[in-house]
Amino acid sequence: MTSKVYVALRVKASPERAFQAFTAEIGAWWRPSAMFQTTPRPGVLSFEGGQGGRLIETRAGGKVFEIGRIDVWDPPRRLVFAWRQANFPPDLHTEVEVTFEAVGEETRVGVEHRGFHNVPVGAARHGWPDQILLLRLADFWRAQIAAVAERLG
Repeated sequence: MTSKVYVALRVKASPERAFQAFTAEIGAWWRPSAMFQTTPRPGVLSFEGGQGGRLIETRAGGKVFEIGRIDVWDPPRRLVFAWRQANFPPDLHTEVEVTFEAVGEETRVGVEHRGFHNVPVGAARHGWPDQILLLRLADFWRAQIAAVAERLG
């Protein structure tokens, strides 16, 4: 069984615009979190778009941390990428799937983050059991989607 969360919110934009904001503008709307930080001192996130591209974080001084590779780049419908925090073991990552579904004049942006059952108890899990960890992770992604919605006005 895999530990996963799914959250979705509607944003006032077309799927094309929502996908573009999520990917090309991530550096402008992303909200770092002490609980799920990718690196100890947050930098600026960006996607190197396309299948096989990367989600990276560029820190002050230019050092780049690869959060993960893009497995699916299907604008404006779907994006799947690996997610790795700096405090994960070197060979471990989880997976994030983002979907963009038209709902009238809005778009439902859904995020499923899966694979936390593979993350060992410790710094990356804050010592929490699955249920608490997943509640916190859902709150984290809900806040990120809300930041995208705010970006879109």
